[in-house]
Amino acid sequence: MSAAKGGRPHILHLHSTFAAGGKERRSVQLINAFGSKAEHTIVSAEPERLDAAEGIAKGIRVTLQPDFPSLKGAPLPGRLQRIAKAMRPYDLVLTYNWGAMDAVMAHTLFKDVHNLPPLVHHEDGFDESELNRLKKRRTWYRRVALGRSAGLVVPSERLEEIALVDWQQPLGRVKRIPNGIATKAFAMRPKPDALRIIKRPGELWVGTLAGLRTIKNLPRLVRAFAPLPEEWQLVILGEGEARGEILAEVERLGLYDRVHLPGAVADPARAIGLFDIFALSSDSEQFPLSVVEAMAAGLPVAAPGVGDIRTMVAEENEPYITSAGSEGGLRDALAELAGSKEVRRAVGEANRAKAVAEFDEAKMIATYRRLYSSAMGREL
Repeated sequence: MSAAKGGRPHILHLHSTFAAGGKERRSVQLINAFGSKAEHTIVSAEPERLDAAEGIAKGIRVTLQPDFPSLKGAPLPGRLQRIAKAMRPYDLVLTYNWGAMDAVMAHTLFKDVHNLPPLVHHEDGFDESELNRLKKRRTWYRRVALGRSAGLVVPSERLEEIALVDWQQPLGRVKRIPNGIATKAFAMRPKPDALRIIKRPGELWVGTLAGLRTIKNLPRLVRAFAPLPEEWQLVILGEGEARGEILAEVERLGLYDRVHLPGAVADPARAIGLFDIFALSSDSEQFPLSVVEAMAAGLPVAAPGVGDIRTMVAEENEPYITSAGSEGGLRDALAELAGSKEVRRAVGEANRAKAVAEFDEAKMIATYRRLYSSAMGREL
């Protein structure tokens, strides 16, 4: 391991991707919170996707994408042992989602052989292949791979149930830590020119913040938005491989002048308050950080009732959380919120109050700090 007792620990982060999505932004949030008390090395299974690193504060010691065995490939013993050996120089290994599960397996198989540091795994949801049901092969693989981890972190009640029942993890290993944010930062009203596009007088914005992936089903949001009056604009913040699918739906519906994709934002607090309604259209979510951010900004939320979204929002917002997969329900929720400024304000105020009371980042950061410190046997 890298640090002598009492020195600065070196933490290895193994990500399925380090694009600017929810789990990546939370990882950056924690890195910034730990500050000079730790140094970090970040590896992405998709080496070209390191967008989230732009949010890491200056002065923090971070190494991006070093010479490290690929996290992709067949789980053959030789490859797994190479991954295990590469973990040796660190004091703590943090792995994220299915894309890093081979590293978790390597750690379990070779922990004693190579005297590996403790490992904490994080699961934030599933890709399209496990949208409707868990894959048996992946379930069995997780059961074995997670067998020697120091912790399994999940953000939602649904994932906690899956971890305990389907993956058969012991109660003491599974830690449910809801996502939290700096709620005060989202209370400030952004400048109209905070993005690459400018919010002009008289415009009203439906907005979303998401990785542009198929599972987010953003073409559905484009269709649900389309009937709104002309003063409404749709702003989709994010980057990803599904950008072409979204633009194709915009073209099909002739919405060139009303739908905007200005790219990802490094600091959502400087942009999300420009929205008048926050919307999601995902086929799957667990505990989306973007919903908490929208709530902290005082926005009403229109979204499908996937994951924990229905219980996350304030009671006043629940009527605008629709049945999962219901495009008509999402369209109606947007129309109702768009039709009343008073409703938008009342629902947004209730959401902000709940975000401040339950989802401020201080509690989340303290919980992660205790977990990582306990795993290493030293204070972080």
